[in-house]
Amino acid sequence: MCGIAGRILQAPGAVGADLVDLMDAQSHRGADSTGFAIYGTPRDTGYVLRGMGFDKTKIDSDMDDFRATLKDHGADLLEDPDFLTDNADHYGVRMVISDPEDLGQWVADADTLTDRFEVQSCGRSLEIIKDTGDAAQVADKHGVRELIGTHGLGHARLATESSVLPNASHPFWARPFSDVAIVHNGQITDYFTWREKLERQGYQFLTGNDSELIAVWVSDQIKQGLTLQQALKKSITSIDGVFTYMIANTDGIGFAKDRFAMKPIVAIEENGELAAATEEQAVRRIYTGESVVVNYDGPSLTGLWGVGNRSMAA
Repeated sequence: MCGIAGRILQAPGAVGADLVDLMDAQSHRGADSTGFAIYGTPRDTGYVLRGMGFDKTKIDSDMDDFRATLKDHGADLLEDPDFLTDNADHYGVRMVISDPEDLGQWVADADTLTDRFEVQSCGRSLEIIKDTGDAAQVADKHGVRELIGTHGLGHARLATESSVLPNASHPFWARPFSDVAIVHNGQITDYFTWREKLERQGYQFLTGNDSELIAVWVSDQIKQGLTLQQALKKSITSIDGVFTYMIANTDGIGFAKDRFAMKPIVAIEENGELAAATEEQAVRRIYTGESVVVNYDGPSLTGLWGVGNRSMAA
């Protein structure tokens, strides 16, 4: 029942506001939580982090320990963190860090703090914002409408198996791969089999949500030498379940649907820009003209939508 959305602009613009519109139109598909993955102008160095702590009375000690992990890996904060403490117990934080000597090793070290503080996204460009509540509530609390970028993802969640907590919401970051995010509608039935295989390879999962697994699975396939398009096609025959997902990186958005394509994607592409969502009435919030051409899924089970002149083949 979840709703997903993707948006691509030709140049940096109000992608946050567009994604809020796309998800507001689909709020009825999932009232538990809403989330957004925003891709801003990529940094040349340093990473933008979005994180969540679980006890706002312990912000100072959490940040002291977190900063210690950075320094252990040759990195540090480049700016003072921005905190959001509106939730009853949780707190959110945005920070910018210098480059760790080895990003993957630092992520593994930082993840030892996840009972207290969790990194929810890491990227030169990517920022994931998610919380309990509908699109308007999350947007108002986190200032999503003001976020500028070239593309992004949105998700409205109806929780069916894992907990209803802000950190269990979509989108998910494909840890420890920078700038990769996913939104997903459906269910992976061989989740535990694939999770065990990936954990044996050293990957860590912070929730029981199958969407988190897909993001890591696709990223691992690319690490092994596949292109994104090849990894998307392979997922259709390698992963069992009923699913449609959109996965994004700094170059754009890819999508894949299972062989029965029961979970739809409706897309409108015009003048090099894109709006895609689970429901047509969502994309028509962005494109209101009667002459626009709506792609109701089409024949393909996978596809790539690039940003500007960037290639999505790799």
